[in-house]
Amino acid sequence: MSKLCKKIVLTGACGSLGMEIRETLADLADELLSVDIADAPATLLPNETFVQADVSKLDETLPLMEGATMAVHFASIPDERPFEDLLGPNFLSSYNVWEASHRHGVQRVIYASSVHAVGMVENAAGAGLDVDHAPDTFYGLAKCFAEDLGKLYWTKRGLESVHLRIFSCTKVPQNARALRTWLSFDDLRHLVDRAVQATTTGFTVIYGISNNDRAPVNNDKAAFLGYKPKDNAENWAESLMAAAAPADPSDRAQLCLGGPFATIPLGESGVAAIQAMTAPAPEEPTAEKEPDQAEDANAKKLPSFLTKKGMNP
Repeated sequence: MSKLCKKIVLTGACGSLGMEIRETLADLADELLSVDIADAPATLLPNETFVQADVSKLDETLPLMEGATMAVHFASIPDERPFEDLLGPNFLSSYNVWEASHRHGVQRVIYASSVHAVGMVENAAGAGLDVDHAPDTFYGLAKCFAEDLGKLYWTKRGLESVHLRIFSCTKVPQNARALRTWLSFDDLRHLVDRAVQATTTGFTVIYGISNNDRAPVNNDKAAFLGYKPKDNAENWAESLMAAAAPADPSDRAQLCLGGPFATIPLGESGVAAIQAMTAPAPEEPTAEKEPDQAEDANAKKLPSFLTKKGMNP
């Protein structure tokens, strides 16, 4: 029996989140084409093929989209870096995916955006989907670029897109901040499924966050997608709060949606800052890291600001 989509292209398929959604996408398509700059996964699904390609290069991206119904773009460097390091993997790759999708008549692009597109918004703001862009880093700026790119391609070229502003996507919540920002793997898969299965989307942004009691954002204006997360970080509140640093209303890393990304110097690792505030979860491995894709090996080196006295400017 034919499935919803003839072909779905997944970029960043070997990243930590790409690996989590491969099976979900394969269930929705006759063919899943998984793409990454890294080597292929050890095992492919029955209807999955793999191409090793660099989507920061248009000539490598164009043939991928031939015959595709939808593109799911999760490829990027998943951390803050100097702008020139992010230009190809995080900025140009998005242009290439949208342009290649347009040329081949793809219906929709589903994009792994991030909380860091609005990272300087305060937690207490109760942010809806119409909040202005407020990037906290060059990394967040790349997410703003791709969201605006998607809006442009919808209004000028009729190419739909759904932008998933992914928060702290890990197996279990990793720190006290995640009581507000956690996105479980199951809810991520549900979110991607809803973005694919929606009849029409136009240009849509939605927060990728679980059903947390302390969630600082709301998805009211994207209710038509039918995203109804089930998991709640509050189940880990007691242990995470016991390990948390004292509340400090002057610390923008505690005050803003972007967490430590709101205070790190531009170009320095935000993942390392999050690792520094992360306590081991009870009876769970601690390998899962924020932000929204595979942990970058270079993120293990602490940025210079963590070696200074105090973390606040």
